[in-house]
Amino acid sequence: MPFLTAEKIHNGYGWLPQGAVIEIDAKGTIVSILSGPHPDAVFHEGILAPGFVNAHCHLELSHMKGVVPEKTGLIPFLKKIPVHRNDFTDQQKTEARHNALLELLENGIVAVGDIANTTDTLDIRNQDLLHIHTFIESIGFNDDRAEKAFGYAVQAYDAFAGQQMRGRSLSQSIVPHAPYSVSKKLFGLIDSHIINSLISIHNQESKDEDLYFKLKEGGVGDLLHNLGIDDSKFLPTGKSSIQSYLEWVNQEHPFIFVHNTFTQKEDLQFAMNKVANAYWCLCPNANRYIENCLPDVPMLMAGNATICIGTDSLASNNQLCILSELFTLNEHFPAIGWETLLQWSTINGAKALNLEHITGSLEIGKIPGIIQIIGLNEAKPTVKRLI
Repeated sequence: MPFLTAEKIHNGYGWLPQGAVIEIDAKGTIVSILSGPHPDAVFHEGILAPGFVNAHCHLELSHMKGVVPEKTGLIPFLKKIPVHRNDFTDQQKTEARHNALLELLENGIVAVGDIANTTDTLDIRNQDLLHIHTFIESIGFNDDRAEKAFGYAVQAYDAFAGQQMRGRSLSQSIVPHAPYSVSKKLFGLIDSHIINSLISIHNQESKDEDLYFKLKEGGVGDLLHNLGIDDSKFLPTGKSSIQSYLEWVNQEHPFIFVHNTFTQKEDLQFAMNKVANAYWCLCPNANRYIENCLPDVPMLMAGNATICIGTDSLASNNQLCILSELFTLNEHFPAIGWETLLQWSTINGAKALNLEHITGSLEIGKIPGIIQIIGLNEAKPTVKRLI
């Protein structure tokens, strides 16, 4: 059985003692973790860690890489996605998805929380190469269309749920896209579909989102009108978006709040008091691509937020690389050490996707995948999938 050691080993929670050795079997299962040297241990340069978990991705948008210019702001970005989404052949879309899958694997990612508006990514799940939780988005801002919109999501859910699970974990849930694209009635239908299902939602990605909920002003109304959506029946709540929509759902759902670019301290505290199990997913390179700013990460940390990491889509990012996301966070918030950043991108992501029993940490009995990170303190660190 192979024995592995390195300059440093991160087990998903923190650094192991210097000189620790990991023993794995032929399937990659962790057999034992030794605190001291072993004569058969193979030494690796740099850091060994569990495989990365990408808690938020849109693989079905992989064909849109470079279509939308950078730093336009969220509202112009969202206007362009539906206009250009179908300017490609089915073959081009398929090739882009499969190339994106290879990119994820090459960058040491072992599990993904993947957003779906269609069933296009059934083929990716069939490859049996990643643990995948598919978040089937339901979109519909008008109450009179709620049942129809939800019906589309149920059809997609049934298709994903009908897939045969083999070596990798496959799961799915119906979720709201964002506060400004889902009516109160549709929130209710999503909420009641499956009790305690895992919910992911794009949260406070733009200042306009909160402005719309508080005063019904700003760019969200313009976006809705541009898409031909009548928002005349929407009444502003006088509160931020997250403080509004969390009143419409069961508090027992585990939540992944994604982006949180403009989340404030009072929003964090409200959600932490309201939701039994909350995760805060950061996609820093996508935030820079779209809004050219980053969330208040120190505020989230001070508020004891459980943070995980995503890449968003290739429509809003130049690569699907968790290490690149961590490097951006380290560059802008150098006080956050690599021990913490690696925890966010491994065990925290696994817990967010309900996969901590399989992956996310180097623990006996798990098959987490093992990655090698070289040059972490240099300008361009690299990651290699070992196991």
